[in-house]
Amino acid sequence: MRWYVSIGAVLVAGMLAGGDVAAVAAPGAGTEPDRRVEKESSPSVDVELILATDVSYSMDMDELAIQREGYAQAIVSKEFLQALKAGPNGKISITYFEWAASNDQKVIIPWRVIDGPESADAVSAEIMKTPVRRASRTSISGAIYFAIPMFDENPHRGLRRVIDISGDGPNNNGAPITPAREAALEKGIVINGLPIMVKEPSYSTMDIENLDWYYEDCVIGGPGSFVVSIKDREKFKEAIRTKLLLEVAGRTPERPIVRTAEKEPRVSCTIGEKIWQDRWGR
Repeated sequence: MRWYVSIGAVLVAGMLAGGDVAAVAAPGAGTEPDRRVEKESSPSVDVELILATDVSYSMDMDELAIQREGYAQAIVSKEFLQALKAGPNGKISITYFEWAASNDQKVIIPWRVIDGPESADAVSAEIMKTPVRRASRTSISGAIYFAIPMFDENPHRGLRRVIDISGDGPNNNGAPITPAREAALEKGIVINGLPIMVKEPSYSTMDIENLDWYYEDCVIGGPGSFVVSIKDREKFKEAIRTKLLLEVAGRTPERPIVRTAEKEPRVSCTIGEKIWQDRWGR
């Protein structure tokens, strides 16, 4: 089951309500294999969260700056810290990377634990101090394939594993999007989406209409996966904060959209590749 949420529809109090998630008791430690087993069976953080942000040329410099500021400000917000403390472990593990083409991913924040205001401030400051960059092409599949093994590199095991993808266009480079999504789902990873739709679709930037449908039908997946769409530039930061609150609190939006594998996607999952081929002939 996947979910969709409109901006402003989520209240922190509602997200923080509900049952607790119980951690599995850890086996005895002592040997190296025991320690690996302990990491897997005794989560020390509530969620392992990968923030994967689009920096392709279709994103203008203002959007890139707002995107950076949105994540940096959300992480230190009062609502975020409240959601953090409400979890069973009261902390999360987070990493942040930027992506464009299938071979272009850059880690901005390696795995860090956020357990309160001080660690949140440190991560926020590091996000903001890195120069904004832009790069060619849009490979959501490349971002997902890059993200999957990152969970194995994280020393902190979470109750949940989530890839948070933000972008303003469909996959047009690298492997097809649906096999990449399935590869993540097979490992129990949830993919959520933040489709950015603040500009009119343009031939020059290869934007499409109904990018939110594309994300819902072709990108996101896993239990409780959801999309938060940005259709108003003024609500860019609010959308990012809303999505992070949901992910940290382990909650889902109130309004579900159920898409089954038997149904054809409302937007072709290869639309980006087709637009690129029609335009460039390759």
